[in-house]
Amino acid sequence: MTITLPTPTSPLRIGTRGSPLALAQAHETRDRLAAAFELPPEAFEIVVIKTTGDDRALIDADKPLKELGGKGLFTREIEQDMLSGKIDIAVHSMKDMPVLQPEGLVLDCYLPREDVRDAFVSPAHATLADLPEGAVVGSSSLRRRAQLAHRRPDLTLVEFRGNVQTRMKKLEEGVAQATFLAMAGLNRLQMTQVVRAAIAPEDMLPAVAQGAIGIERRADDSHAAALLEAIHDTPTGQRLAAERAFLAALDGSCETPIAGLAELSGGTLHLRGEILRTDGSESLTDAADAPVEDAAALGRDMAQRLLARAGENFFDWRT
Repeated sequence: MTITLPTPTSPLRIGTRGSPLALAQAHETRDRLAAAFELPPEAFEIVVIKTTGDDRALIDADKPLKELGGKGLFTREIEQDMLSGKIDIAVHSMKDMPVLQPEGLVLDCYLPREDVRDAFVSPAHATLADLPEGAVVGSSSLRRRAQLAHRRPDLTLVEFRGNVQTRMKKLEEGVAQATFLAMAGLNRLQMTQVVRAAIAPEDMLPAVAQGAIGIERRADDSHAAALLEAIHDTPTGQRLAAERAFLAALDGSCETPIAGLAELSGGTLHLRGEILRTDGSESLTDAADAPVEDAAALGRDMAQRLLARAGENFFDWRT
């Protein structure tokens, strides 16, 4: 198939949110496409789309994501613009993506995965262990809050919304003594100087798909599909196939304290998973291996084992 390449007069339109991190991810996508096809940056147009999740009042309210409408808050308007033809592709942080795409859209291109770890960030304390009893820790992640409540039940946890810059400002203002951010985002923003400690996955299993960038397109757009095929990272796709199947089988919504990480060794995937009660009072974990071609089955099977162990009242957030 002959690929019709974008040009400065007929650019490929890349949709993104307007936060500094979202823009950095969109620029990385543009640069990889430009390099793959030896095109100038002007052959691509980055289109900033304001989503419901970017509303300043919602950010300042520091309410749980589930009360605001879920992960779709960060994708709905972007996907609507893609379906209407206003943009050609959309760049997303995969850990923010619902497991199901709207009809007519597909997400099958991933860039090479960044650091998957969580970062401990604090103006005054070097590590999580250094936080004194009763210290206030801010996080908007239900997964991180449940993990912290399980590991450090003495801490006081508060909601903490906003992009990286907003959260750093809240720390400076004393809203909390510490927070957690994704190492991947800080690396992409070249803000690693704020990191006090990177937390090993063995100590805090990350969110499903953390560190991965996904690029969404219209299912019938063979032109975009051919362009994106040139920059797709197969190992990242294999890892996410297991992780997102695990998430989907566990009802992976914003209301679900779930962690999962697949790692690749040759032709074998090693998957670790964790589910927690929302109050952190109980954590269940599992680990298993499978050939890469069985990635989705690996994730689904692990989810079923954990569901069987959890019992009827474990998923109290659904009631």
